[in-house]
Amino acid sequence: MRGEILAAASRLLSELDGEDALTIRGVARAVGIAPASIYQHFSDRAALVTGLAEHEFGRLRLAMEAAESRVPADDAVGRLRALLHAYCRFAMDNPGHYRLMTANGARRTSPDVRPHGPTIDLVDLIGAAFARCAESGTALRVPAERAGVIAFVGAHGRVALFHSAGRRPGEDAVVNFADELLALIFA
Repeated sequence: MRGEILAAASRLLSELDGEDALTIRGVARAVGIAPASIYQHFSDRAALVTGLAEHEFGRLRLAMEAAESRVPADDAVGRLRALLHAYCRFAMDNPGHYRLMTANGARRTSPDVRPHGPTIDLVDLIGAAFARCAESGTALRVPAERAGVIAFVGAHGRVALFHSAGRRPGEDAVVNFADELLALIFA
């Protein structure tokens, strides 16, 4: 039932103007259950929104990994490119979801502890792909971990500009930017 609730909330988020319009009653109606039934899985609306953000990060990660898996294992650069393209496409195709996912950022328990959370997991996924590129002989201008941060921040920034532009460029402009960014990171 939790999965059905999250899937319905995800569909509603696509139709609504943002997470503020997402209500327990509306999600319950979309699932075909009583609103009280949602409270068996989520303590309140905030917990539902948090669960939805985690659900969407899972969808994004699956999309990225699926794109990567379609490229031959011996093509580390192609696999990295596929990861980044999938990230950009998901973010552009799901603007409300993407805003929800990136609204809170990473969590840090103390200044000397590395932040954690689903955003950091994506950065690490991209950094690991850069590490595989380096291991396969592709030279990087910066260490793989740093390259992952640069690529993520650059792609995220370009997607944010895409979403905020009055006259939006085509999806290809964002994907091409990701390729240009990669070209700058490779030596």
